[in-house]
Amino acid sequence: MELEGKVALVTGAGSGIGRATALLLAKEGARVGVLSHTEDEIREAAEEIRRAGGEAIPLVADIADENQMKKAVADLVEAYGRLDIVFANAGINGVWAPIDDLQPAEWDRTVNTNLRGTYLTLHCTVPHLKRANGGSIVVTASINGTRTFTSAGATAYSATKAAQVAMVQMLAVELAKHRIRVNVVCPGRIDTEITENTDKRNTGEAEVAAEYPDGNIPLTGGESGTSEEVAQLVLFLATDRSRHITGTPVWIDGGQSLLV
Repeated sequence: MELEGKVALVTGAGSGIGRATALLLAKEGARVGVLSHTEDEIREAAEEIRRAGGEAIPLVADIADENQMKKAVADLVEAYGRLDIVFANAGINGVWAPIDDLQPAEWDRTVNTNLRGTYLTLHCTVPHLKRANGGSIVVTASINGTRTFTSAGATAYSATKAAQVAMVQMLAVELAKHRIRVNVVCPGRIDTEITENTDKRNTGEAEVAAEYPDGNIPLTGGESGTSEEVAQLVLFLATDRSRHITGTPVWIDGGQSLLV
């Protein structure tokens, strides 16, 4: 129970990495605000935590909407009295298409969700971490835009992921005096539904030939990582075991991003 007495916010907690992490943080004693824009999904996640003996409050909000995020964070702090851990995980792959095909509205949606959403999550939560005299922020980025640049048509997505790493490193310095640590996880292929939810269009125009005869994830022979494995990394970064780590991107991809 490493996190007993702590309060955590997990965005994108309705499925995948977010849900696995919310469950694990609660198992370790944290009271968790589980946030998603999908009400049914997030209520199910909160109920799953409660059935396992943990404490959770469902929070429904669009991370790119300032007023919704302010209310969600206020509701969490009102319920549990404090905030110590923030996992800014919510995001989308958006549309992957050649740059001359990708439409401005499609670009804006990806940037607003991934980058503005991360900004608003931190903008609304950092004052509470300061009042708690410290805490841990973890952001979900990706191997795309940080080590890998061959995902055809993923320019908007990759740009937001690279920007998240820069944001984390800037804030690690800015917030250090408040004893707030800020780190970023960069998953490779993980067994979530985000790939299936990616809208790909004419990506052949943007593709670069690459061949991986032994599979493109060396550590597992091509098998995807799991949401639970990413959750274990987030747990480490949320606890005092990582108390001297800040401003650090951690790639969790089984060596996938080292192939190209």
